[in-house]
Amino acid sequence: MTMPKSSPQPFPRSEYLRRLTAVKSEMRRREIDVLVVTTPANITYLSGYTSKSGYVPQGLIVSSKAEEPTFITRRMDAPAAIHQMFIDRDRVIGYPEALIANPDRDGYDAIIDFILDEDFGRGSIGLEAKFLPALANEKFKVRAPDAKIVDCTNAVTWIRGLKSDLEITIMREAAAISDAGMLKATEVIRPGVREADASAEIIATLVRGADGKPGTDLASFFLCSTPRTSTCHIRWTEDTFRPGSQINLEFSGVRHGYTSPLMRTMIIGKPADELRRLHEGEVAGLEAALAAARTGRTCNDVAKAFNTTLRKHGFEKESRCGYAVGIDWTEPTASLKEGDMTVLKQNMTFHLMLGNWIDEDLGYVISETFRVTDAGGEPFTKLPRELFQL
Repeated sequence: MTMPKSSPQPFPRSEYLRRLTAVKSEMRRREIDVLVVTTPANITYLSGYTSKSGYVPQGLIVSSKAEEPTFITRRMDAPAAIHQMFIDRDRVIGYPEALIANPDRDGYDAIIDFILDEDFGRGSIGLEAKFLPALANEKFKVRAPDAKIVDCTNAVTWIRGLKSDLEITIMREAAAISDAGMLKATEVIRPGVREADASAEIIATLVRGADGKPGTDLASFFLCSTPRTSTCHIRWTEDTFRPGSQINLEFSGVRHGYTSPLMRTMIIGKPADELRRLHEGEVAGLEAALAAARTGRTCNDVAKAFNTTLRKHGFEKESRCGYAVGIDWTEPTASLKEGDMTVLKQNMTFHLMLGNWIDEDLGYVISETFRVTDAGGEPFTKLPRELFQL
């Protein structure tokens, strides 16, 4: 008996076909016959698949000949694809376990076999080459010697940088979960509470969700508390919070692979004067950056607006001001930094990440996820831009 798909897709079929149409247009521009998409986030974008099977070779094959792509994955992961992808179940192909931990043949051979069987061996094959292992890149060249191999790294990623209104809705849902998690943090962080216990409560909120929409995954979660406030990417520890503890938080709710990251700084008690001044400068810079994030401006303009404002408050930020965001957090395309001349377009989305780790004893975080509009950056989250005193 054929089992029905267990849940509706996060987007209608028409949305996935719209995305595929854009990808196929880019393929024609590059004179590519078949595109092998191996980046998990791009596979999610083109199919709805979010299962964590990217630790072994897999590929979504987009052909100029077919309306729907074909997905080739490990056989044990094929049922997840049948449940999650919008494509016909016959287009999900599971390769045998004999290709796992095999020194001679692997899942990329299954992908190449399919391409050769479909008579693309003399055509033009696009690969996300930068994100493929070197041996896999070489395998395509050796096994398809008559094909033209084209590096299409980030071709799909740039396309998904422009969000549809349906995607914006999903990112707003993720943002509501981010807000709920941060509000939970203000409730559970208290003197004598272990960092691990507070983290458990916050993470539980990220899973339970907000406004009737549960979190569908867990993204990166960072809690950097005194004396580690100059760090940026560490987890909770076995320590307990104390009077005077500062806590820098960064996390995101997740809806169907989409994230809306959020950062806030909290302190148990009264902040030191330098931290308070830094907070005031960062908030002023954040507002200047959002005002500059209008269609037609550039990433460079946004970064300059922030940096110029922050300098007026006596501080500098060494790292970039943010990056494109969407599925699986970071999109490796546009950066909000001086010198990036990427032109901003309607519904591009960014994490305006204003974490500032000044020295070994001073670090601070605040951020907003926003979309570009004609009027400037429109934040998704609703949380006050406060230095939260607990």
